[in-house]
Amino acid sequence: MVTDETTEQVRAIAIFRIFDEAKAREFYIDWLGFKIDWEDRPEDQPIYMQISRGELVIHLSEHHGDCCPGARLFVTMSRNAVDQYFEELTAKDYKYNKPGMSSAPWTDACFDVFDPFGNRISFNATRP
Repeated sequence: MVTDETTEQVRAIAIFRIFDEAKAREFYIDWLGFKIDWEDRPEDQPIYMQISRGELVIHLSEHHGDCCPGARLFVTMSRNAVDQYFEELTAKDYKYNKPGMSSAPWTDACFDVFDPFGNRISFNATRP
């Protein structure tokens, strides 16, 4: 059970469904700049892996039943971090994803990226 006293110790990790390991590596590792922390793939079985970039951790799974495609992860970062990451990604000129910077009622700066499997990551600047 999560209580007010234990929330500082809680860490949530999103699980995204993937269908093609090579496409997932191209998107998450090559373009987004994540690193692979570990992989689990028993012989002749689908892959399950953990990737991370700084404190952001995501699990990627080819296993049926772990999750459904089309999930969304909402990430908050400093305004400076959002601007820098946006510039880093757009400089790579990834032909399958061209994010645009925008604003929303909850933030002055945000952008979304969509992986090849329909999952979405929303990067949002925290308000000062």
